[in-house]
Amino acid sequence: MSPYTIDYLPPVKPSAIALGTVFNHAANLAVLAPVFGETYRRAQHADSKEEFIKSREAASAAALYGSTLVGSGIQTYAVAAILNHCGVLSYKGAAYVGGLIFAATSMPQLVSQVFQERRPAEMVAVKAAVNLVDTVGLSLFLTWWGTRPAHDLLR
Repeated sequence: MSPYTIDYLPPVKPSAIALGTVFNHAANLAVLAPVFGETYRRAQHADSKEEFIKSREAASAAALYGSTLVGSGIQTYAVAAILNHCGVLSYKGAAYVGGLIFAATSMPQLVSQVFQERRPAEMVAVKAAVNLVDTVGLSLFLTWWGTRPAHDLLR
């Protein structure tokens, strides 16, 4: 064994990471669609493609798109690793673990938005729905696809 291996990171099937990233990224883009729609309208009204590409809006949209893609990949790996570590094989177990991840990562912010920031209920509900898809939905999707690498299945 090489001294440079990272043995403490749980193995996850690469296809699960790839498909989970696409699943999670699509859910995030559904929420970000108004941002990209406005950017697209500005691109249509720009005098030239070069002018728009050099604009602040294009740079901001590209950074947002890239960061959500990278974040989706990291989140997918983390959820899959948790599912593997917990030994989850059923949809019920995946929903339970996804619900716990949702409670740990999203509930504090949602409660704060409702009671402290007094955000509109519709906005909080949309945010909660997206976070449920990002956690419970992703857990269920990954359980359906399978997250264990082939060498772990042989043990």
